[in-house]
Amino acid sequence: MGETEKRALILGIRCLPKIKVFLLVLICVYVSKSLTASYMISTLLQIERQFGLPTYVSGLVSGSFSIGYLVVVIPVSYLGKKLHRPVMIGVGCLFMGLGCFIISVPHFLMDRYKYETMISPTSNLSSNSFLCMENRTQSLKPTQDPAECVKEIKSLMWIYILVGNIIRGIGETPIMPLGISYIEDFAKSENSPLYIGILKAGVAIGSFTGLTLGYLCANVYIDIDFVNTDNLTITPNDTHWVGAWWIGFLVCAEANIIISIPFFFFPKTLPKEGLQDNGDGTENAKKEKHKEKTKEENQKICKDFLPLMKNLFCNPIYMLFLLVSVPQFNALFSIFIFLPKYLEQQYGISSADSIFLLGLYMLPSVCLGYLIGGLIMKKFKITVKKAAYIAFWLCLYEYLLSFVSYMITCDNFSVAGLTVSYEGVQSPLHVENEVLADCNTRCSCLTNTWDPVCGDNGLAYMSACLAGCEKSVGTGIKMVFQNCSCIQSSGNSSAVLGLCNKGPSCDSMLKYFIFILVAGSFIFSVASIPGYMFFLRFIKSEEKSLGVGLHTFCTKIFASTLALFYFGALIDRSCLHWGTLKCGEKAACRMYDINSFRRIYLGLPTALRGLSFLPAFFILRLMRKFQFPEDTDSSETELVEMKLIEKEEDCTDEHRSPNVESAEELKIKL
Repeated sequence: MGETEKRALILGIRCLPKIKVFLLVLICVYVSKSLTASYMISTLLQIERQFGLPTYVSGLVSGSFSIGYLVVVIPVSYLGKKLHRPVMIGVGCLFMGLGCFIISVPHFLMDRYKYETMISPTSNLSSNSFLCMENRTQSLKPTQDPAECVKEIKSLMWIYILVGNIIRGIGETPIMPLGISYIEDFAKSENSPLYIGILKAGVAIGSFTGLTLGYLCANVYIDIDFVNTDNLTITPNDTHWVGAWWIGFLVCAEANIIISIPFFFFPKTLPKEGLQDNGDGTENAKKEKHKEKTKEENQKICKDFLPLMKNLFCNPIYMLFLLVSVPQFNALFSIFIFLPKYLEQQYGISSADSIFLLGLYMLPSVCLGYLIGGLIMKKFKITVKKAAYIAFWLCLYEYLLSFVSYMITCDNFSVAGLTVSYEGVQSPLHVENEVLADCNTRCSCLTNTWDPVCGDNGLAYMSACLAGCEKSVGTGIKMVFQNCSCIQSSGNSSAVLGLCNKGPSCDSMLKYFIFILVAGSFIFSVASIPGYMFFLRFIKSEEKSLGVGLHTFCTKIFASTLALFYFGALIDRSCLHWGTLKCGEKAACRMYDINSFRRIYLGLPTALRGLSFLPAFFILRLMRKFQFPEDTDSSETELVEMKLIEKEEDCTDEHRSPNVESAEELKIKL
């Protein structure tokens, strides 16, 4: 019995260091990291509202992840192949868990969230100071006490989220460059596209899970552990509702820490996939010795860093691919990060429902697209040139399809004095003195309070006071306002809490928009696998980790950190009404001019993506100068190998091709 157990243990140990086992664990990491990333995106609007942040600051908070990533991505990518890659990935997962925990800390340190309202949770018929009253005293004026003002700003507690996100970015740094290079080094050439497609599908699965978690937490009130929700006067449909975003980050922290454990048990190197352990044992041993000697020679850390960087910068295909990736990722990051806000403002759905729609429709199509792209590459043995053409034409088709989104629009919310007149006529947007009218001038209302009510005439008003309501019935979200002088209808001139729905026609527009979004996401994800494999095949094996890291560095700094900041600042320019803190400071935006918002949100990414097709066209032209093994029916040679047809320039003396090798080296590799 003891011998049987010993054999089973030995068999288990021999089965552990296999590329497919590593792939399985790496998929779990991709799921975990994308779970955290998508959850961060889903909670961004909640964080923005709780801390009273403008969009560009919330974009900076989200982009702070890239700051941590950028700090260490180049050294990690360069040193990763010289050090223990699986262990570095495991340490990165621990850092991600720590960052998620730090992000949740503000909830336990700061005061309870107080949303903008004139209605007390215990309001009744005898306490109706939030209604229309003549000769109102100064009791409705905002608090000017400096101590209250500082308290309301939350003492910059959002800095914890910024720091935690930076640490999370540091932790995620080794995962993609080291994980991809590890697979590329030890997997069969024809299998690696499928493996990478599976990893991309893992990203989609994690994103789906993260958005689902975000949807559930967004429907739970932020202070569920302290507040009786029956007394709330807002619902998840209100633009100043804040969900329990902190719960999900505790879940993400636990997931990242647990998944880090297996990586500490993987070896530094694996046998190449497809080599038999019994027949090729001696040859394998020789290769291992050769690799170890190579490692020892590379222990001088900075010896070959500059030559590798020079080779990458002298690789024209690599540099052109960077020029394609930066504007493409710039547009995609901006669209995805601010999509929940756009759906809420454009189509009138809650932030929680927008997150749910993303998870339900968009991400499964992305997951399916990644898998199909990987299967196509493996099944039909797509060559490098064909992969480039497939990626180009699919991306171009998806780009043209995206123009349909411009026509799928709804009108602004009908808010009296803000987007329409009190008679319901479209008016110039946001003229400050138009929030007052003859029907409410006697009420002495505050004009900057955002506590909207929906009248039975289909118009919304910024507050029950501005609607001229003199009476209220009920408590909490069931409160009904009556005798509203500004509401002219055939009914009883009453109103309920919240904005009015945009109507069935806007619901239909939402369905069309989601369909275009899903179709475009599917096409783009199918194209991304051939495009990414084309990118990897143009980098030498010893440069692969650094090349992927440098590519990620450029896309993060130009397409994440900077993009979210300036994109958020442009979106803020379309704000119609800002929230107000107790001290009179500006809080998060409550309503946008949806036409300006749409032009910024859809127009700028379209322009950026249009620019990316110019370097892509030059890549297709430049490929004609290269000859690949598959062009000469040399099917056994890996796609990485290629030779220049025409004379090489001085810059490419050391970089004749991504993997130009001598005949002897090529024989060994084959």
